Amino acid sequence: MRITTTVDGTSYTDDVEPRMLLVQYLREKLGKVGTVVGCDTSNCGACTVHMDGQSVKSCSVLAVQADGREITTIEGLSADGQLHPVQQAFHDSHALQCGFCTPGMIMQAVDLLKENPDPDEEEIRAGLEGNLCRCTGYQNIVRAVRAAADKMQPSAAPEAETSREPVGASMPSEVAQS
Repeated sequence: MRITTTVDGTSYTDDVEPRMLLVQYLREKLGKVGTVVGCDTSNCGACTVHMDGQSVKSCSVLAVQADGREITTIEGLSADGQLHPVQQAFHDSHALQCGFCTPGMIMQAVDLLKENPDPDEEEIRAGLEGNLCRCTGYQNIVRAVRAAADKMQPSAAPEAETSREPVGASMPSEVAQS
């Protein structure tokens, strides 16, 4: 079957097998290897990409379903050699260890921040649910998303970026007073 899709701003027309998954198309036909194959069952989220601006797990989408659609991969987030604010926040916050889940986490976080530009810790954790990390314990991932949210706020002054208490840093009042 012939499909035409736009991936990271470039239009592609290819013949694909009707059963080919979008993740296979991106990796094998287009060389977009930043989109990783994790569990192949849509449980881990490592293969998350954006289709028409919404995050999808590309192992659960057929390539033919991408016909006429716009796909953004982790490679398509940066612009003019500059990392996307979420990518930069993951780097700055050390929000990765092995890095396998990182592309999917970042893509999901970008979608989360588009829907909720100022999430609290609970909303971040809920928004990332379905994207699994086996290494980090999620603390630095949550911090990275919060840092990106602060940086992406249109009215954020440089002082405002550092004035928010770090995620997970709150202490019971009796401890803070001693």
